[in-house]
Amino acid sequence: MHIADGYSDLEPGKIANVVTCLQMFERPAPRPDPPGIDCELVRAKAPALHWYRELFRRIGEPYLWASRLAMSDDELAATILDPQVEVYAVQRGLDEIGMLELDFRIERECELKFVGLATDVVAKGIGRWLMNRALDLAWSHPIGRFWVHTCTIDHPSAVSYYVRSGFTPYKRQIEVLDDPRVIGLLPRTAAPDIPIL
Repeated sequence: MHIADGYSDLEPGKIANVVTCLQMFERPAPRPDPPGIDCELVRAKAPALHWYRELFRRIGEPYLWASRLAMSDDELAATILDPQVEVYAVQRGLDEIGMLELDFRIERECELKFVGLATDVVAKGIGRWLMNRALDLAWSHPIGRFWVHTCTIDHPSAVSYYVRSGFTPYKRQIEVLDDPRVIGLLPRTAAPDIPIL
């Protein structure tokens, strides 16, 4: 599909993203963990739907993550309970402060489906620690490609974070979707830097 140069109006209630897809074909050289990280990564082998949605919302609300919130119980269960999908929580003490989800459903590939931290722990070295865990987990499987996509409503440093982690951008897309605040998946106060139209 060809998108013409210039500006395109969106209907009220819609948002648009520029999506960047990134990939790697081999495990990059390991980077040391930042010192003093007091977290652990805990796999949820059969995550309860309410637990998953609450963690997903808490981590993703500032960036308008809503795809999993729009799924029915059956759709969500079919995804996160699939044995080829691995869901993890980042725990610090009794607090769950982040999530990681790896999708191995395509043979010899892993998609870094979701990775994120609570906003109050961003830029404290935990993101580097978490990516090191993601790389270890992904490349412990017999894969030949590890990939991820991010967008312009994600954290402003997301693309550079992935590039520093060894991913290479290979494709850009435009995504237009219903604003999840308008359709009630997220509160209208979410992502206040992105105006509701």
